[in-house]
Amino acid sequence: MPQSELPSEAPPMHPSIFCLRLQDILTLCVLGLLFLGVLMVQSAAMNVSDNLRWHWNERGTRHVIYAAIALLTFFIVGRLDYTVLGAFRGARSPAVWTLIVAAVACIAVLVPGIGREVNGARRWLPLGFTQVQPSELGKWALVLYLAWWFSHRPVDFQRLWGLIVTMAPVCVVCLLVVIEDFGTAALIGLCALGIGLAAGARLWHLALISPPAVLASLAFILHKPYRLKRLLAFLNPFASPEREGYHMIQSLLSFATGGIYGTGLGRGIQKLGYLPEDTTDFIFAVVCEELGVAGALLTIGLYLGIIFVAWQAIRVKKDAFGQLLAFGIGCMVGLQALINIAVATVSIPPKGMSLPLVSAGGSGLVITCAALGLLCSVCRQAEAERAMLSAEPKRPLGVATA
Repeated sequence: MPQSELPSEAPPMHPSIFCLRLQDILTLCVLGLLFLGVLMVQSAAMNVSDNLRWHWNERGTRHVIYAAIALLTFFIVGRLDYTVLGAFRGARSPAVWTLIVAAVACIAVLVPGIGREVNGARRWLPLGFTQVQPSELGKWALVLYLAWWFSHRPVDFQRLWGLIVTMAPVCVVCLLVVIEDFGTAALIGLCALGIGLAAGARLWHLALISPPAVLASLAFILHKPYRLKRLLAFLNPFASPEREGYHMIQSLLSFATGGIYGTGLGRGIQKLGYLPEDTTDFIFAVVCEELGVAGALLTIGLYLGIIFVAWQAIRVKKDAFGQLLAFGIGCMVGLQALINIAVATVSIPPKGMSLPLVSAGGSGLVITCAALGLLCSVCRQAEAERAMLSAEPKRPLGVATA
């Protein structure tokens, strides 16, 4: 959405649901997903024990604390003025410094003795009181950076060389992230392409720079034999039911067990040592097993609510930075939720990606809520602009203005 193509007057918005403001709808969606996450993480973390009643366990309690911090972060950031982030040019921009910090963190996590390795993956950077996942910081830093870059136009990105300069930082961060998490790197690349198209970059230019990224992805998959085995297992999970196909088979069994009505909250069977990563990557399978189709539709509906809010904010905002920021946040949350649900339903190969605001998390949950707080800030100003437009007196036709 280049500055030159912004409309002089904002198009009319659809009436908000039940006369709620955009920020109210967004807040309800965030609250709903966080509350659902608290319940499902607590349920998925249960183990077989003598205590058959509902009780809080250590993992569920820790997630409640992080969810409370994330919700507080959402409200605090939502009250800030997002335009401050796009008011500076050059190296003084907070978007540039956020990207630099994210890149340094992605490098630091790869250094032995600094980054923490869990289950063969080096993805976490210890900070003493907690740990942060640099890939989470990197993906949101790139959304902020691209929204700032495309709105300020330091170079003409509608030319091929300008687009290459624009996408160079994206490639650097993706190369750093892909070593830690291939799924997140792919998510960043898809979101970057979407923001580029929304900003007005030429489609054939993006098509020209896409093949190198695809080739790099194939080389990364072929570099480790287990990645290729996992990809081949997706074609027929039952060919290796106890190895590469185990995750997918257990996830499908969760959907089959839940059926339409679900087994009831806390009464799922697959989480009791059968379904791996039940509190993170496959939390949606637990939702479907215990809450059935209604739980699945509720979860998807809440994500669609966030996308709806982002789209309406884009339609009413006049500044390109606000439009691109809202688009990037909505695109990132929507794509991540789509990929996670597709993995849980065995529609795509496993990617090791959490379900936003629902999966058990720490720093990633807080950072995501901070990004949604920025979307809330965009919505507040969008509602204010809409109120000003509706309050302006309409001049009779044929009356000339001074």
